[in-house]
Amino acid sequence: MLRNAGGQSETERRRRGPYAAVRELVYGLYARRVERRLDTTQGPKHIGVILDGNRRWARASGGTAEQGHRAGAGKIREMLGWCTETDVEVVTLWLLSTDNFDRPEKELVPLLGIIEDAVRDLAADGRWRVHHVGTMDLLPHRTQTVIKEAEEATAHIEGILVNVAVGYGGRQEITDAVRSLLTTEAERGTSLPELAEKLDIEHISQHLYTRGQPDPDLVIRTSGEQRLSGFMLWQSAHSEYYFCEVFWPAFRKVDFLRALRDYAARHRRYGG
Repeated sequence: MLRNAGGQSETERRRRGPYAAVRELVYGLYARRVERRLDTTQGPKHIGVILDGNRRWARASGGTAEQGHRAGAGKIREMLGWCTETDVEVVTLWLLSTDNFDRPEKELVPLLGIIEDAVRDLAADGRWRVHHVGTMDLLPHRTQTVIKEAEEATAHIEGILVNVAVGYGGRQEITDAVRSLLTTEAERGTSLPELAEKLDIEHISQHLYTRGQPDPDLVIRTSGEQRLSGFMLWQSAHSEYYFCEVFWPAFRKVDFLRALRDYAARHRRYGG
């Protein structure tokens, strides 16, 4: 059994060996060293995170998929706390893709429950403003209710804007944006030839799930996978990517700081 939402199984603790405490001390010292040298003024304002590797972490720890997802959910507030210590203004967390609905019901139902708990925790914390990105109609009524209540409860908060990407797919977002644009212009009496004549990038951007928000400066993906899998396809055109080998539940502050350091060291070039 997992010790808590962000804890480790007894199997995992044994696997790490007797020198785990020493390693943690070294990691802590190293993290403080990186943090001292980090110039947060050169850091990203919007970070997108693909929270990958929950199930693989659970298998390596001798646990179940559900335990892995719970451990991953427990990591979210910790990571947002690190963001609060920097100048990050927006964080987008990909919690459930549209492809995830193809998973077996015995896995999907508990996963949705874990996501609901995570969203409630974010709202109850009081430091962050919650905003949903994704196709709400795909979600069960209970999940929709939890997300809407979290958005309403945190609408007044001026802290980090946390986009919870639940039922999200990049292609679906662009499709929904185009559909919304066509509907809006039709209601204004705009003909298709007129729309085709004036259509530009901003017209699409104004109908995305993240309309009004800055595009992500940095996209982090854990677990070693080096692909976006459709995450924020439109918005990430000029984003920097950081692929981290560790599974999401094992993601540490030092990993986060390394991502910020790597970002700050790059020279961003738009258009080539």
